[in-house]
Amino acid sequence: MLKKYPLIKWSLITIGGFIVILFLFGYWFFSLLPSNELKTDLTKTQAKELPYLSMNTKRTNGKILAVVTSCDLMGSSLKKTGYELTELSRAYYVFNANGYEVDIASPKGGKAPVIIDKDDMGAYDYAFLNDSVAQHKTHHTIPMKEVVPTEYDGVFFVGGKGAVFDFPQNLEIQTIVKEYYQEGKVIGAVCHGPAALVNVVLDDGTFLLQDKKVSGFTNTEELFLIPDAETIFPFLLQDELMAKGAAFKEGYPYLENVSEDKKLVTGGNPWSTWSFAEAMVRQLGHTPVKRTPTAEENAVEVLLSYETGGYKNAKDHLGALVIDKQKPVKRSLLAMHAVVASMQWKLGKASDLLGLVSYAKKITPEDN
Repeated sequence: MLKKYPLIKWSLITIGGFIVILFLFGYWFFSLLPSNELKTDLTKTQAKELPYLSMNTKRTNGKILAVVTSCDLMGSSLKKTGYELTELSRAYYVFNANGYEVDIASPKGGKAPVIIDKDDMGAYDYAFLNDSVAQHKTHHTIPMKEVVPTEYDGVFFVGGKGAVFDFPQNLEIQTIVKEYYQEGKVIGAVCHGPAALVNVVLDDGTFLLQDKKVSGFTNTEELFLIPDAETIFPFLLQDELMAKGAAFKEGYPYLENVSEDKKLVTGGNPWSTWSFAEAMVRQLGHTPVKRTPTAEENAVEVLLSYETGGYKNAKDHLGALVIDKQKPVKRSLLAMHAVVASMQWKLGKASDLLGLVSYAKKITPEDN
């Protein structure tokens, strides 16, 4: 039959060849990822097991209020949302390690809806889930109406897409932000958390955001993940921040991006949380205690090196981290950015990033 229909024959050969190539590429791609990174079970991690949290001298510097969303659905889309666990857990432990007690509030109070992305979870995030004190706080958040602002040295608005829906119109949030800003207290927000700032008007009648350097989740990041975001959300965060006068700092997508404008500290996305929280500590008047950067943070460093200086610069940076400093680099994050680049048809960039993943495997001792 195939002799009579050569077109069918060659079509089948082509499809078969494509499937084989795809299979071989997939096999090669996953061979680049470290087996220990894929198999390590972090789900039972305890805070006391983490040197950063267990070996530092306990000190009391004050209290910080973390505010999370009460919204569990994205408008009429019925897509689930909540606060981003990694943005709360990592900041929570930075503040704890630096002597600050953290209370957790939300617009409605009670158990706050949470989004857990297992691909992004690390030791600190699982430790937070296993921390009975932290979990009690997230399950019994303080209603914003019951918050006593004078008890805290600063306030931190946690990201998560739900924040866009219930932070902007909350009068208690507007009041505490205005009072803290005018009193010179520290205000922080990360990812979608800056939605808390968009409707804050100071006593002089100007928007708090007017001419302020601010970072937040960008339009590019939002629309890549949710193409119909403009119809789901009341606004795109970047657009609204700029509409209220902010000098918006748009960093590279899904990489660290932190802005400081005096006592106002903002971070662009979940990968900004560590440096964002430590920036808040500095604004509170303290030098952050020494912390060993995570493998994820080291990968972000390499990716930033690529964005700012190209492939050779990133390769050199990667070599310095792994060979010279013997620091771990999360290869799966490098690979994820390669996949994102390919989805955007940036094939040259995707090839470069896969090259970095391959090089990382080559120079990592335990993988050879």
